Amino acid sequence: MNIETLPKPVVAAVQAAPAYFDLEKCLQKVEEYTKKAKAEGADLVVFSESFIPGFPTYVHMLAPMDQHALFMKFAQSSIEIPGPAFQRLQQIARDCRVFLSVGITERAPKQSLGVLWNTNVIFDRNGNMIARHRKLLPTWSEKLAWAFGDGSTLNVHDTEIGRIGALICGENTNSLAKYALISQGEQIHISTYPACFPTSRTPSKGQPYIDTLIVRACSMSYEGKVFTAVSSQALDEEGFEVLADGRQDLRDLLDKLTFGGSMIVSPAGLVISDTIKDNKEGIAFAECDLSQIITQKSIHDIAGSYQRMDVFHFGIDKSVLRPVHVKGDGSLGCCEEFYPFEMEDDCEDM
Repeated sequence: MNIETLPKPVVAAVQAAPAYFDLEKCLQKVEEYTKKAKAEGADLVVFSESFIPGFPTYVHMLAPMDQHALFMKFAQSSIEIPGPAFQRLQQIARDCRVFLSVGITERAPKQSLGVLWNTNVIFDRNGNMIARHRKLLPTWSEKLAWAFGDGSTLNVHDTEIGRIGALICGENTNSLAKYALISQGEQIHISTYPACFPTSRTPSKGQPYIDTLIVRACSMSYEGKVFTAVSSQALDEEGFEVLADGRQDLRDLLDKLTFGGSMIVSPAGLVISDTIKDNKEGIAFAECDLSQIITQKSIHDIAGSYQRMDVFHFGIDKSVLRPVHVKGDGSLGCCEEFYPFEMEDDCEDM
């Protein structure tokens, strides 16, 4: 990238409500909002955590033995890579000529039907998948829905609009995960969240959820000198009904919660877009002039001139975790299909 002509991409952070467990309607909504963002000049369009098929907030509210029916629907409406729904996302990026980032629940190949990952996929303007990040560690009771990711997807990706990386929800509070991307030269950071995150049957009147997201985003941007695009999900009436699972006590709990927000933050740690909040749908836009990073890093670069690499030592294990290692005649084994050996080989137009 020529430092004298750094790009100024317009980034769009979408806040929208998914159509729970309805793959077709979720895809239609991605297309609708991507077209809206493109019409406003967006180069990169970002959707929230597990937008397809909706974030499984029920895992925090129902006992494990009461989740089986919902998990079945969740798994059945998740996405295989490659597959028809995945190809639809590719087509949306290609038709709109944008970089497209979407939070999905990814389903493992058929030989392991119960395995799902909380995944963020990014496509380029030609519909090629350039990134697939699986959440390293599902947060709290999310472990009832998603398997662990691994270091092979903790990457930054060089594109014509800048070096892009992504972390999902609680990963944005993991100092080492953040530094892993900063140290790889990240310039545009994608940060995705659910609409709400219940942790108690009696929610406190403390800091609203949106304020915690602002703190995380401003911290990431200020520490790493990156632009951060925050996309939080919204809940519509259908979503409330799905998550309450027919129980009035759970509906009452959901009504007491505070909700997240969506925004763009500058390398100086300042919110530079409108903030979409109060569980409303909308798009936050901002031009991200990458040249702003230079001045900020000249002052405080924690992966460069403001780092004591002789004192601190940091490493990333990018090995792919596999359930079995097969030695044989060289034909493709199920473990290779389950966990692709190299992400780069898996990112071409499918």
